[in-house]
Amino acid sequence: MAARSVTPTSVPAAAAAEPVFQALDLHRHFRLEKHRIEVLRGVSFNVARGEWLALVGRSGSGKTTLLHLLGGLDRPSTGDIICLGQSFGAMTEPQRTALRLHHLGHVFQRYHLFPELNAHENVVLPALHWGWDRQRAYARAAELLGSFGLGKRLRHRPQELSGGEQQRVALARALMNEPGIILADEPTGNLDVAAGKEIIALLEELHKVAGKTIVMVTHDLDLAQRADRTLVMREGRAVPVPPGQRADLGPPPFSAVS
Repeated sequence: MAARSVTPTSVPAAAAAEPVFQALDLHRHFRLEKHRIEVLRGVSFNVARGEWLALVGRSGSGKTTLLHLLGGLDRPSTGDIICLGQSFGAMTEPQRTALRLHHLGHVFQRYHLFPELNAHENVVLPALHWGWDRQRAYARAAELLGSFGLGKRLRHRPQELSGGEQQRVALARALMNEPGIILADEPTGNLDVAAGKEIIALLEELHKVAGKTIVMVTHDLDLAQRADRTLVMREGRAVPVPPGQRADLGPPPFSAVS
């Protein structure tokens, strides 16, 4: 993969001291026919600016649900999330959308690339939606893809790319609007070992060199140990893992909702 150049992030000291996320007593339940499924049962924690937080847990433990709440893609049944000093609960949908586009980069397990668009077009979409000048947007997208070793794959559609290449396209798209926060859902879950190592290396560079805040869902306990801090999702709650210890997933969860 080609060498990458990442610009370090610089923020004022006062802003750096403020958490980028505050999860306040989050509850989330769903209705499945006549049954009420309790997924989150009073989750509270902060995420510091520049921190890499891993969310681990068995399938059905609520980790992806929690990530979607942090990203404003879903709303809690009760409780609130403060993102960059702003309450999601007090914001309108257009305000939440604007915050996501400007500050949050989402990386999905199944890539969520548009099959009819090539790699270049997939990456440029967020900037065009935000109203960037087209020439500037396409130049930025090409630069990102080139830095991820995909400079010769701009015109390839997702089905013409390997899983690792698709995930790099997805990561480039997440970085298109230069967000300070990356939310990654099982970023190596569908990849072979070699491609997974490439994605891990990219995440580590974004964290250590560019100072990005990363919240990552993963089932890989070895990958979780690379993060600054780990929370285990268990019985609808987020249990901190003591520093230096490996996460214990505990018994199977009480529901089949992830």
